[in-house]
Amino acid sequence: MLPIICTVDVVLLTLKDETLHVALLQRDHPPFAGVLALPGGYIHADEDVDTGDAASRMLREKTGIRSPYLEQLATFSGRARDPRGWSISVVYYALVPWAVIAAAKHPEVALVAVEQVRALPFDHQQIIEAAVRRVRDKSTYSSLPVYLCGELFTLPQLQSVYEAILGAAINKVSFRRKIDELDILEPVTGSLDTGKAHRPAQLYRLKKRFGRQLSLSDRALNAKG
Repeated sequence: MLPIICTVDVVLLTLKDETLHVALLQRDHPPFAGVLALPGGYIHADEDVDTGDAASRMLREKTGIRSPYLEQLATFSGRARDPRGWSISVVYYALVPWAVIAAAKHPEVALVAVEQVRALPFDHQQIIEAAVRRVRDKSTYSSLPVYLCGELFTLPQLQSVYEAILGAAINKVSFRRKIDELDILEPVTGSLDTGKAHRPAQLYRLKKRFGRQLSLSDRALNAKG
């Protein structure tokens, strides 16, 4: 009996031009050599403490990125998902600011708008769709979108990130109330965004205790305002 193939895959999401994108890599070996797919690979039993550790390693090795937020999405398994045999993949998703991906300058990383992803190998398109649903749903009641921001940002900038993920405008007062409730931000003393289009705005950063931990709310944010 052939051994079960056990891997991890990572759905790396970022916001570019106000559109959610996923990072894909061209496979360098069969099956599906030369085809874009999610970054992933085998679990190293002698090296990885657990699947989360394996996913972090995979992300570092294949994209050069250390994600501030990595969460397990689901387990995908079955006989039909991999032509090499019965396989199981523990899938994680990561949210990273676009500036971090640009700074990594990894030549093999291809960013594709999630709405334009087509004909991926294995079940990777199904995996991406599941990750996007999770992110959009979780964004309505948590601080998740903040991981797509840079280190410093204004409240209008953060609101635009929420709106880009949810695909709808959010009432400004309702949004500010929700952010106060989540209690995730601290103002950076003496730091203002002095962009030309608007008057100077206060810059904020994520509180340290939320570096890798979400803040959750009992009530969902109404994306329709």
